[in-house]
Amino acid sequence: MTRKILIIAFVVVGLVAVSGYGLYRLGMDRGMKVTDGTPGATPGTPSTTSAMKAGDIDPSNGKKVLYWHDPMAPGQKFDHPGKSPFMDMQLVPVYADADANTGTVSISPRIQQSLGVRTAPVKRGALSATVEAVGSAAYNERDVTVVQARSNGFLEKLYVRAPLDPVRQGQALAQLYMPDWVAAQEEYLSVKRISARARDASYDTLVDAARQRMRLVGMSEEQIRRVEASGSVQARTTLVAPINGVVTDLAAREGMTVMAGAPLFRINGFSTIWVNADVPERQAALVRPGTPVQARAPALPGVTFQGRVSAILPEVNPATRTVKARVELANPGGKLVPGMFATIDFATVEHKDVLFVPTEAVIQTGKRSVVIVAQSDGRFVPVDVEVGLDHDGQTEIRKGLTAGQQVVVSGQFLVDSEASLRGATTRMSDGGAPPATNAGAKR
Repeated sequence: MTRKILIIAFVVVGLVAVSGYGLYRLGMDRGMKVTDGTPGATPGTPSTTSAMKAGDIDPSNGKKVLYWHDPMAPGQKFDHPGKSPFMDMQLVPVYADADANTGTVSISPRIQQSLGVRTAPVKRGALSATVEAVGSAAYNERDVTVVQARSNGFLEKLYVRAPLDPVRQGQALAQLYMPDWVAAQEEYLSVKRISARARDASYDTLVDAARQRMRLVGMSEEQIRRVEASGSVQARTTLVAPINGVVTDLAAREGMTVMAGAPLFRINGFSTIWVNADVPERQAALVRPGTPVQARAPALPGVTFQGRVSAILPEVNPATRTVKARVELANPGGKLVPGMFATIDFATVEHKDVLFVPTEAVIQTGKRSVVIVAQSDGRFVPVDVEVGLDHDGQTEIRKGLTAGQQVVVSGQFLVDSEASLRGATTRMSDGGAPPATNAGAKR
């Protein structure tokens, strides 16, 4: 009797458990049918979104759904709606728009706010560009004088003994003894004395020939006049600085023998100086020879140097992508010296009546420049543009846009990525490639 009671008890417990599980599953199934997991859905309200699949028509707008995706991870596509497995947000439907093959993207206002999409208008007006570059100072190679020996001789005395010594015009540099000059002068003085005693005009030819010989041994007209005035031989000569400057090359030493034409001193003037400025390659077209400039050096605060561009060197630095602009500056007092860094401000270039957009709106892909244009119906379309000047956060648009259009200045990289993916998906859909399933998506 007891055994029968136990068997009946076990059967009753089993039936209760099976009935409870059946009621639980029924409630879950009915709950899943009446809610799709989106905000605003309530039990008892039929939902058509959760029952949709790729290729169905969305009853809310009458558009065909291609697939669902997470805007923050647009590379993964799902064939049913649900919660994103990547972010805490619902998947967004992608529709088969008529403009899909052109790369147009439709984004709801809520998603635009989530992506931080901001727009700005295309404006028309004047855009000025100020080119600024840095460079180092160097000697003006066009302001150079070489002092050399005009005849064979001996260097007896040296007055400037070290390179980079400053010299003034007319300052004595060295004293040389010239043996070749002695014979030419003695011959000239002898012929002149004979001509004076004979008082014969026929000796004038001999006097001119002797004078010409002094010229041939390297004597200047001033030195010849000195010999004529003194009536004595001038065996020594003093070399003087022809300009104000700095001795940049010194090849003379006391006691050395010098040959005719040997360079003894190289003197660089410092009334003007060069600055070789590195101009960015994309701004090189704004700089031309003759362009006025202003320069400032950190070593000379408060001092401004005026000058102009003397040449644009025909070479681009492959590492820095810059062009050398040779700037010639007036250097009063010789304050600016070679090796100093200087900042060069080139004259402002102004373009009037041009279109421009914020620089952050332009996407540089390497081969082209792209701007995302926002249309009035919530659509976004990438447009190829031709850019010009860049100045103060604004970029000139030469081709591709019109005044008044709205361009995306924030979040445009996500929109451009979605546009590219949309075009690729459309091309695959045309070839019959199905969208991916969302087996891993949360519902």
